[in-house]
Amino acid sequence: MAGVVLLGLLVLAAAGAVCVVWAARGAPRGVRAVAAVTIVAGEVLQQLDAGRGRRPKRSGGDGD
Repeated sequence: MAGVVLLGLLVLAAAGAVCVVWAARGAPRGVRAVAAVTIVAGEVLQQLDAGRGRRPKRSGGDGD
């Protein structure tokens, strides 16, 4: 069941990406609306991920 849900999410993400590309090339109004929702959802997820407080990995050794 979880595989079906993940597959559905993958299909939605791919369709959203197609709409974004199509909208950039002059798509109908409905496609532009889906593209806008896709972009906003991506920005929201990016902000949520940035707000998790993850620290960047340190580069270089410190003698551990």
